[in-house]
Amino acid sequence: MRPVHRGPTPAGSALAIVAEGFLSRLSFGLIGLALPLYALRLGMTLSQVGVLVSANVVLMLVAKPVLSPLADRFGHRRMLIVAIAGRSLVGLLLAVAVAPWQLFAIRLLYGLTQALRDPPLNALIADAGGAKRVASVFGWYHTAKNVAASLGRAAAGVLLAVGPSQDYRRVFVVAFVLSLLPLGVVARFLRPGSGRPDAGPESDPPADSPADSAPDPRDRVWTLTVLGFLFGTTAGMMNLFPAIATVYFHLDPAQIGFIMLGSAVVVIVAGPVFGWLADHRSRALVLSVRGFANIVSSLMYLALPSVWGVGASKVVDDTGKAAFRPAWGSVMAEAARRHPGRRARVLSVIDVGEDAGDAAGPILAGGLLALGGLPLMLGTRCGVAAVTEVWTWWVTHRQRPAPVRAAAAGSADAVRPASRAGPADGA
Repeated sequence: MRPVHRGPTPAGSALAIVAEGFLSRLSFGLIGLALPLYALRLGMTLSQVGVLVSANVVLMLVAKPVLSPLADRFGHRRMLIVAIAGRSLVGLLLAVAVAPWQLFAIRLLYGLTQALRDPPLNALIADAGGAKRVASVFGWYHTAKNVAASLGRAAAGVLLAVGPSQDYRRVFVVAFVLSLLPLGVVARFLRPGSGRPDAGPESDPPADSPADSAPDPRDRVWTLTVLGFLFGTTAGMMNLFPAIATVYFHLDPAQIGFIMLGSAVVVIVAGPVFGWLADHRSRALVLSVRGFANIVSSLMYLALPSVWGVGASKVVDDTGKAAFRPAWGSVMAEAARRHPGRRARVLSVIDVGEDAGDAAGPILAGGLLALGGLPLMLGTRCGVAAVTEVWTWWVTHRQRPAPVRAAAAGSADAVRPASRAGPADGA
């Protein structure tokens, strides 16, 4: 009797996706620390570095809505592999870049590969988590990413501190080699059949169901897009952290790297815990942690300018990120489940808001730093975080979740998250 191939299991797919996130962010963690410092060495100002850090996100804003239908058409796994392969070139090209314009060109290439990667990846995570565990899977995935980013930045700090004086080329070469590992993981362990264009979780309604062709008018994706923009802006303002720590706090690369490594210890615990809370308690409460952490950490940076103070501020800031990711992933997955034939496209629309915030944040921070220094920048960040909290409350408390029609749902699991969350959590 021939064995029956059952395809990839959700647990196996989740593990492969988490491993991809860890290895990818380990590679780009090195670049995240080294690139702003290398740009400063090439003579760029802080405001120019802010534009550089945002360049990839600006292109991603334009490219993601255009490229996301490819994932729905050709398959999420297939397009993820193509995106990872293209992204591996970034570290190699940075190793030979010697002029600011080259850094900008490479950053734009990175944005193009991100635009191709994010929609299928989010859809694959939503598939692996299903209706009951989607926040937990997002929590584990982003915990792996945050920890790997901290490890990568710490490794970059060590590489820049030892051996030849601040050898940035060596850091970029190591990042290129590491970027090849997630390609092998996805190709080997995320088996064919994961994220098929015509396949979705058992709880999803059929692609030609009323939920896909005529979405509920209360399903206002634009409110989530605005919320993502606000979250992205407050986070993006601190994407200049390595440069800020160097210019304003006079830290060396090794100190910056170890500060980021220290925050990883907290993220390891916080990410899964917040994912469980978002799945089983209050998603709205978990979302609100991000705004409070942004405000508190910004005030701590001003009040505690020492190495230990900056480290503690970074820990608080990253704790907010660890809380945000699983809850936000759950919100996006719930919106995408209402459109099973167009999940990657729906996710890309919501992602555009956060991408716009990621692009605006560093540019805004660089301009404010040039205009009024660190107090003006961090004070503005507190104000944006406060506005974010108000908008989060409005989205999660004033708008009832749009229920999935019983005729289209096909199972109780499709409606259970909305009914369990209640009006207060219906983001």
